[in-house]
Amino acid sequence: MPRHTETRQRLVEAARHLFWQHGYGAAGLTEILARAGANSGSFYHFFESKDDLLRTVLSGYQELLEPQVVSPIRGAVREPLARVFALLDGYRQRLLATDCRYGCPIGRLALEIDPENEPAHALIAANFTAWKRAVEEWLREARVAHPAAAADLVLAVMEGAVMQARAYRRIEPFDAAIAQLRRHLVATIDASASATSNEKKKTAKSTRAGASKRAATRHPPTKRRAR
Repeated sequence: MPRHTETRQRLVEAARHLFWQHGYGAAGLTEILARAGANSGSFYHFFESKDDLLRTVLSGYQELLEPQVVSPIRGAVREPLARVFALLDGYRQRLLATDCRYGCPIGRLALEIDPENEPAHALIAANFTAWKRAVEEWLREARVAHPAAAADLVLAVMEGAVMQARAYRRIEPFDAAIAQLRRHLVATIDASASATSNEKKKTAKSTRAGASKRAATRHPPTKRRAR
């Protein structure tokens, strides 16, 4: 890797870590430079501002989602619904490793970044969309009812569970929320399977009735002649 490319990557990695650990506002440029081992001249060679660096970090999260998060889970976990919970377990492990202080980096930035910063929020939304699409694919394979809406729910529960764990400094609120989510998704699979089975029965019954009606039309009953 060329030296100037390596310096840029160090700046991005430093910002990614500090934005996640301390938040965007608290992560000063001086701290980012110190962690990256770079100077201000190098910084402004690559980025116009700290906000430009933020957008690069957010774009990086989206680019890395498939190769670093989704693909490893898809390769390691066979059952589709289990993949969803393997993904959620990654956030649980981050919480445990940080004494329930840090969870989802995108969620943290979504709450902190000024609403008027539309370019940053557009990238945050793009990250959420990519995440939900991966989850939706697995939910669809698992035959969960209304997989797109269910993926929205999975994201909402995960973010809420992370925030509660951080607030209480305990993992139990996270575990309770995810356990309830699991019960809900499993129930929708059962309901969906039942609805499909009933629909198949109705279709089969309708087909038989139609066949009988057509047969009756082709071969009407013979009337007996009056004696």
